[in-house]
Amino acid sequence: MNNKFSRRAVVASLAALTLPLPAFALSGSAAESLVNAAVADINKIIASGKSERAMQSDFQRVFERYADVNIIALTTLGPARRSASKAEVSAFVKAFKGYFTRKYGKRFHEFVGGQIIVEGSRASKSNVEVQSTAKLRGSAPFKVTWLVSDKSGSPKIFNIIIEGVNTLTSERAEIGAMLDKRRGDIGALTADLNKLG
Repeated sequence: MNNKFSRRAVVASLAALTLPLPAFALSGSAAESLVNAAVADINKIIASGKSERAMQSDFQRVFERYADVNIIALTTLGPARRSASKAEVSAFVKAFKGYFTRKYGKRFHEFVGGQIIVEGSRASKSNVEVQSTAKLRGSAPFKVTWLVSDKSGSPKIFNIIIEGVNTLTSERAEIGAMLDKRRGDIGALTADLNKLG
């Protein structure tokens, strides 16, 4: 199945964490359908002609619908979450969600006119991997692997690997560097995330 594809926008809606799956819970076809639906909804946003701010708001709703937002945010925060209060964690997750959608949502227009072709899926011991090929205008095709889990209660995308690069690993390193710069102050990081992206 073919869908138009925005590389950065789709990357923005994903995260990485190995999660155990119930042995029978998630089928390959369900994972493939989730990926196709997410890409289709993102493309509707890109084609809407709305303002950048309105598109970012729409993208945040898509992010919340298809991605395991809490897992993504907490994984980027890393071990620091263990010493944080519930209020601090909640505030960080909210700020991260806005930061992530602003960061990538503003780049939608750069990736109009591409395609993603879902080619199949396979179950691993911890998730379902959906294999695809992305074709963007002006660049050679590249492989994209989507990792899907239903650990949170319904199928959600929790990571994407583009040409071997784990996107959440990169994002976690960036958030970690930002936290180090603020001497481990999660409150300061959260406040800054509300202004960044």
